[in-house]
Amino acid sequence: MKIVCVGRNYVAHARELGNEVPTDPVIFIKPETSLLPNGSSFSIPQFSNEIHYECELVLRIAKRAQAIAKKDAASYYDAITAGIDFTARDLQQQLKEKGLPWEKAKAFDGAAVLGVWMSADRFRNKRDIHFCLYKNKAIVQQASTSQMIFDFDMLLSHISQYFTLEPGDLVFTGTPAGVGPVEPGDVLEGFVEDDSAFELSIQ
Repeated sequence: MKIVCVGRNYVAHARELGNEVPTDPVIFIKPETSLLPNGSSFSIPQFSNEIHYECELVLRIAKRAQAIAKKDAASYYDAITAGIDFTARDLQQQLKEKGLPWEKAKAFDGAAVLGVWMSADRFRNKRDIHFCLYKNKAIVQQASTSQMIFDFDMLLSHISQYFTLEPGDLVFTGTPAGVGPVEPGDVLEGFVEDDSAFELSIQ
């Protein structure tokens, strides 16, 4: 199982970090070991002093996808949830300044959080799915898929031109504006529409 992630897929988020708005999807991969086990708390790693939450919608791949057309992409995933792409922002900045890859800042153990899966069929309009993140009961991120630069179908078609997607693979589709740091004692809760997808304690 692999975790394919999309960076800078919301204009406001790209701008809040001082990045250019992309004209093609920005893709990176996390290993399976970055997936936080269900029911676990997130422990801030010792190598970073600035771990940021990034809430986003996640797709679960249902069948093998290789070089698929955008018009066919909707049949290749069967479930949606909210998740978190944790980022060691201080380390990421250091790596970016040196022109180096981001993996150390994005793919560490526990850096990928998954919520409860919801059938993709329940969302009739996948171009207008609302989701949000609460930190300590205060909302910090909220968005709709209508704000994505690249929608689900475009993303899966694009990714599958380069990487064959297999059943069970995960696609993190990008985070909106409002990312920020976590500290021990914080509690994060992510919602898809009105349903709680996950609740996570920070240690």
